[in-house]
Amino acid sequence: MQVQKAVSDPPSHAPALTELLPPVVRRTGWRGHLRRHPTIAIGGGLLLILLLIGIFAPWLGTVDPSVIAPARRTRAPSLEHWFGTDMLGRDVYSRVLWGTRVSLIVGFSVALIATAAGLAIGLLSGFVRWADGPVMRSMDALMSIPPILLAIALMALTRGSIGNVIIAITIAEIPRVARLVRGVVLSLREQAYVDAAITTGTPTLRIIWRHIMPNTVAPMMVQATYICASAMIIEAMLSFIGAGIPPSTPSWGNIMAEGRALWQVKPYIVFIPAVFLSLTVLAINLLGDGLRDALDPRLAKGI
Repeated sequence: MQVQKAVSDPPSHAPALTELLPPVVRRTGWRGHLRRHPTIAIGGGLLLILLLIGIFAPWLGTVDPSVIAPARRTRAPSLEHWFGTDMLGRDVYSRVLWGTRVSLIVGFSVALIATAAGLAIGLLSGFVRWADGPVMRSMDALMSIPPILLAIALMALTRGSIGNVIIAITIAEIPRVARLVRGVVLSLREQAYVDAAITTGTPTLRIIWRHIMPNTVAPMMVQATYICASAMIIEAMLSFIGAGIPPSTPSWGNIMAEGRALWQVKPYIVFIPAVFLSLTVLAINLLGDGLRDALDPRLAKGI
């Protein structure tokens, strides 16, 4: 009986089973991610609120943002006009809420198009050796020009519209995504599993699709958030100097440009859309920082 007990009972110094399991087995849900990375919740929450404001702007007590009423011009904020009126009598509250749509459309569109185009260029440059030199020298040439100056130059060749603004900003942002993806691909193509796939005769497109592209998703998601924020700022700057969206379209840049002449006496015309722009950029940057921390394997412990 003593022998059987000695065999059945493990020694007191033996490690527990949970200690022997590798950390990768212990997983947490999305609530655990949010607790460890609160910036994702804060940034995503703010961005969701602004997105809902843009979608439901017609049902949030707004009026036609283009209606001119000289008898009501430059009125201070009140119960009738929550954010006051501008020099043409237009309701600033309505213009700011409708302008949310413009900024979000520009930011999301530029982030999506620039990320997709930069991914294709980065994959081509990083995996096809003969194309690396010509493609990256073209990207370096574009990156040598500040994005705002390049956007102004491109807008000078076209007429002002939301579509042209998106195209101009996208061209300026593509090189940054391409260089990021190229750097990731250059490190991945030297891995043993990629060499094994090449040795077994796996087609190049299949290697890129199954082994290379999935590993570029995490850095691209983070980069896309920064591109979205940068695109909103550039769009506001273009509209502010009169090189972007037409003045007839309510956007935060146009509202600030129209109110700068009355800044000293009616600062709310410039201040309110500037606050909305700042909150939007802050929300996107917080979301990007949280995603970077959550997707970084060196920081994401216990996942």
